[in-house]
Amino acid sequence: MQKPRKEIKTRWQTWEFAPSSQNLEFRRADAAMTKDLRAARYKSQQTAAPLIPPKPTLASLRVAAASCKACDLWERATQTVFGEGDAHAKVVFVGEQPGDREDLAGHPFVGPAGRLLDQALAEVGIARSDVYVTNVVKHFNWAPDQRGKRRIHKKPRYWEINACRPWLDAELAVVKPEVLVCLGATAAQALLGKNFSIMRRRGELVESPLAPHVMATVHPSSILRAIDDQSRHEQMQSFVDDLRKIAPLIHKMRKAA
Repeated sequence: MQKPRKEIKTRWQTWEFAPSSQNLEFRRADAAMTKDLRAARYKSQQTAAPLIPPKPTLASLRVAAASCKACDLWERATQTVFGEGDAHAKVVFVGEQPGDREDLAGHPFVGPAGRLLDQALAEVGIARSDVYVTNVVKHFNWAPDQRGKRRIHKKPRYWEINACRPWLDAELAVVKPEVLVCLGATAAQALLGKNFSIMRRRGELVESPLAPHVMATVHPSSILRAIDDQSRHEQMQSFVDDLRKIAPLIHKMRKAA
């Protein structure tokens, strides 16, 4: 006796199991439809580009970004967290997005990860006042924990990164850094290409039109997630070693100025 055919429900339609060749066609069609819809959404997604003021300065960009609604992240964030630092900084550090502390304070890299960054900079002889720090995304993306008492970081989606990208491009155009450091995979892939691998190329100076010297390393928040003190110490040391590679460049530029 022939067994009844099962039904599979996709996001687009419900169909019965068909012979393998026909089922494969259904799957291909569904995959193509998914890809097309994603592409359409990406292309139609508005960005912050119309909000960039003419002849922008960091001050005018910060004011304009405060009311940005180019993506939906503004709805749950406390405020826009724009970049901060010297407008003539020789080095720019770019992270993924503000965290819980940054969202509440309105300043980038002021939480636990920011303190690790400050510690690493001090260890290699780079003053925080000599750098500009910012993020690819300017609003905190989060979800509540199971008890609803803590806000847990969520990775921004690619259309949110795309919507926010004009702010970062404008910051880099104003500051014109000699050295650009991407902190973490999100920043590195947003600026250096989606196939860029932090694990394979961290601490390596790479060619990019964004700045004369460009490097990617881990985000300091990853060090906070280490499983124990020894692992945390080792990861911190590796992070410091990466920053040592750009320190001589910055010191050389400082002397030449």
